[in-house]
Amino acid sequence: MVQSRRLPSALPFANQVAIFSRLEKANPHPETELEFTNPYTLVVAVALSAQATDVGVNKATKGLFAVADTPEKMLELGLEGVTAYIKTIGLFRQKAKNVIALSRILVDEYGGEVPDSRAALTALPGVGRKTANVVLNCAFGHPSQAVDTHIFRVGNRTRLAPGRDVNEVERAIEDNVPVRFQQHAHHWLILHGRYICQARRPRCAVCIIADLCPYEEKTI
Repeated sequence: MVQSRRLPSALPFANQVAIFSRLEKANPHPETELEFTNPYTLVVAVALSAQATDVGVNKATKGLFAVADTPEKMLELGLEGVTAYIKTIGLFRQKAKNVIALSRILVDEYGGEVPDSRAALTALPGVGRKTANVVLNCAFGHPSQAVDTHIFRVGNRTRLAPGRDVNEVERAIEDNVPVRFQQHAHHWLILHGRYICQARRPRCAVCIIADLCPYEEKTI
């Protein structure tokens, strides 16, 4: 019988406070790097960001959102029109279909408004739990945690939120991160993973939490 790997325990409360206090001091008001103008354009931008970079998505959506920043306008633009704007993004054909399909649902079922419900959001084509959590957090101010590969890596390396998969890490953030840091926790962690605690070679020498981090394979 194969036993599952036992996860290390999360950092104690005091350590969590110390780490997030430093992250907060360095970046008091972190934001998503995806560019959007309203909840609808955020839904579209995050849906397009799957297997794509935020920079690449922003380049494509700059023109798209200039002509279609509501589901009604997106439907008027049509599938071919959407495709033409996002063809530089990976999987653009399927993503264009999803954008049209989710826009139709928003118009028909929600009067063109984006619902602030995770269940309603994840029922939209191309919208998964991570996308829904980004929208709930950034558009509606919910302390939801959108866990991607960066947050998964940082959560486990630092033991701020250890987990075997993204769902476990999401729960670990909710269970262990002090409440006053919950609103911005996923922003701080994703930015830290993207620019400092990188996958192949973490930049521990310039990391502001290196002395508090239990990660053994430091690159100092």
